[in-house]
Amino acid sequence: MTDYQTIVYVERESVARLMVTALRAHGFSPREIADGGFPGIGSALTGKGLAIAVPEGEAREAQPLAEALLKDMTGR
Repeated sequence: MTDYQTIVYVERESVARLMVTALRAHGFSPREIADGGFPGIGSALTGKGLAIAVPEGEAREAQPLAEALLKDMTGR
């Protein structure tokens, strides 16, 4: 079983799905975003958001890319 490491948190599910797709396009293997939860609730219950995780061996290279992508996607 592969151990995953969280590399970034995102607030919206749509951004999380785009992030997973973008990371895959760059050759990484991010964990799928689980369906479920309450529609419209987003990250309000956790305070951190949705975790984007990759295998531990990819985390060091994937994290800077994920942070740059998130900055581009959200403008923050």
